[in-house]
Amino acid sequence: LENQVCFSLYSAANAMVRAYRPLLAALDLTYSQYLAMLVLWQHPGISVKTLGEQLHLDSGTLTPLLKRLETKGLITRGRSDTDERVRVLLLTDAGKALQQEAKSVPLQMRCKLGGQPEEFAELKRLCDKAFEYLERANQA
Repeated sequence: LENQVCFSLYSAANAMVRAYRPLLAALDLTYSQYLAMLVLWQHPGISVKTLGEQLHLDSGTLTPLLKRLETKGLITRGRSDTDERVRVLLLTDAGKALQQEAKSVPLQMRCKLGGQPEEFAELKRLCDKAFEYLERANQA
């Protein structure tokens, strides 16, 4: 088990989500909801399809997540002005206000993690590379 890269990635991912949990509980968000909100804060009015692509989630996983965000009053789902077949996601005033509250989360996580910034940049690069390799392999 200790020689399996997959187990190291799995363990690190679980530990990361656990580390985020108390910070996000204060915002009443799960980790998945937080990731979705990060994208929406950067790209308000994004389509559901594009959000799913950015988060690497299929519609079966994304739809319930979006329903919960809508129930919390953070987003609304509407239709595109240019193509009414396209569902777009809009932030409510509460969703926009939550961005201010969430601004401290990355710094709080850096403090929790310790380590050097260049170590985490390298870790991110390697994780992105692993994802790229696996995506390519899954498409073959």
